Amino acid sequence: FRICKKINEKLCRIMNIYENYFREVIRMLVGYMRVSTEEQTTSLQKDALLKYGVDERNIFADVVSGASKNREGLNRALEFLKSGDILVVWKLDRLGRSLAHLISIITSLKEKNIAFISLTEGMDTTTASGELFFHIFGALAQFERSLIQQRVKAGLESARLRGKSGGRPKAIDDEKLKAIKEALSSGMGKAAICRTFGVKRSTLIDSLRRDS
Repeated sequence: FRICKKINEKLCRIMNIYENYFREVIRMLVGYMRVSTEEQTTSLQKDALLKYGVDERNIFADVVSGASKNREGLNRALEFLKSGDILVVWKLDRLGRSLAHLISIITSLKEKNIAFISLTEGMDTTTASGELFFHIFGALAQFERSLIQQRVKAGLESARLRGKSGGRPKAIDDEKLKAIKEALSSGMGKAAICRTFGVKRSTLIDSLRRDS
């Protein structure tokens, strides 16, 4: 029994050595696919990944919406990937929640020496054209962020010129707040003011603090 156990341990060590060796010599293909609901099927994505040469045992999947941050399948795929491997997806939108999220994932893979391939778009970071494609995407993501920042600044500036400030609207408008302050000055208690003007005590206190 002990001899068999030792043989098994040696075989495991040898298999691990060979696996690491082959992963260094031959890039392992790791697939990822995603559908939004249980009613949808991953057949099209899976067939494309298998046709490209991804081993079925190395395909990870999620059944979640594109906006969801909780993707167990993607997390397991990213944990499984090692330096020199290639992550393969059927289409770019299967991987990222947004352009910025997509760029973030691919950049993280690149830092770990892991390549990325999207079959539909023909994006392959192992090639010069794929690298160019990736950098263009990165520039577009930065451009998108800049546009959003510019729109926010323009909106705040426009609101300022109209005499408004950014952020949430006031819980108590200026006219009502003026009447409340006059009532306080006349000696009315806060509990009575809350009942008379129909406001919560916490809202009243917060509004008075902001106005002071």
